[in-house]
Amino acid sequence: MADDIIRRMGFLCLGSRFKRIGERMQADVARFIESEGLDLQPAQCPVIAALDRNGTMTVGELVEALGVAQPGVTRNITRLAELGIVQSARTMHDGRCTTVALTPAGRKLADRLKRATWPRIEAAVAEVCAGLSGPLLKQLESIEDALA
Repeated sequence: MADDIIRRMGFLCLGSRFKRIGERMQADVARFIESEGLDLQPAQCPVIAALDRNGTMTVGELVEALGVAQPGVTRNITRLAELGIVQSARTMHDGRCTTVALTPAGRKLADRLKRATWPRIEAAVAEVCAGLSGPLLKQLESIEDALA
């Protein structure tokens, strides 16, 4: 096995390590979602969740609620609209502002995700993180080992 430089560098490479773990988890979630017969990316799920919880939102509100950059939110909205999951419209009082809402198909999908898909994903992540304690770097090693 090759020497894991990022792991060995400790706190110096903490951001890279978080990114690597996040990418691995996202890839695993993508495979799971695909196995469920869904045409979604993991990054689209928080958009669906926010709209399900809050109802119609502006793009700016979604950016704030999700804590991600506007271009990423816009890309997800565009793809979800192509899939018929969301609909967007310019507001009447400010043509620069776009509102986004779940379509009836999007509400049905959100119900399915909440009932079956998300609980299974959450349980898998909880299993990976079960028993973590102690120093952060050791916890990250445990998470990486469990994901491997």
